[in-house]
Amino acid sequence: MRAFLPRPVERSLVERILTVAARAPSGTNMQPWKVYVLTGAVRERVSQALLVAHDAPEGTYRAEYRYYPVAFFEPYLARRRKIGWDLYGLVGIKRGEKDKMHRQHGRNFVFFDAPVGMIFTIDRRLERGSWLDHGMFLQAVMTAARGHGLDTCPQAAFAPFHQVLREILPIGENESVVCGMSLGYADPDAPENRLETERAPLEDFSAFLGWS
Repeated sequence: MRAFLPRPVERSLVERILTVAARAPSGTNMQPWKVYVLTGAVRERVSQALLVAHDAPEGTYRAEYRYYPVAFFEPYLARRRKIGWDLYGLVGIKRGEKDKMHRQHGRNFVFFDAPVGMIFTIDRRLERGSWLDHGMFLQAVMTAARGHGLDTCPQAAFAPFHQVLREILPIGENESVVCGMSLGYADPDAPENRLETERAPLEDFSAFLGWS
């Protein structure tokens, strides 16, 4: 979801969601996740700082890890383009309207108006397997939220601004910012929440071997 209602979320509910999600599996039970849960004045302060950083010249800020390839290739390029233009179409952004695209991307940094924002980190000394485990935790948070009547939006957009986040949040020296996430009650009237992403058919990504 990319638009949320201002309806507050009780801390006890967020604690329940994270407690359930922490049952996600991890190699040798390392549990390589950490999350900063933001609301109220702290969330607002983070958002304002990130919006300023978002307007800085391109290349000013960089993530500690590469989420996307340097050059996209098929079939990933086509999938990326389609979801982008599907979203822009819903919110009335046309090709070439770069200022509007920039503002839409900036919506990430106000957590799409969700009352709760989360910043996820991982110890940078860990290896790729722990990042896979961290992903299972993120999915578990999203699933648990839905089970409690809430919606989410996981957001890689926060990763390049880890320096900004470190100025406000008590992020440890050995922690890398993985992503952010918006949490709240989805706005049913927001056009962007009508976006339905496509999925490749089963035969495109699976091979069944040894079946009669």
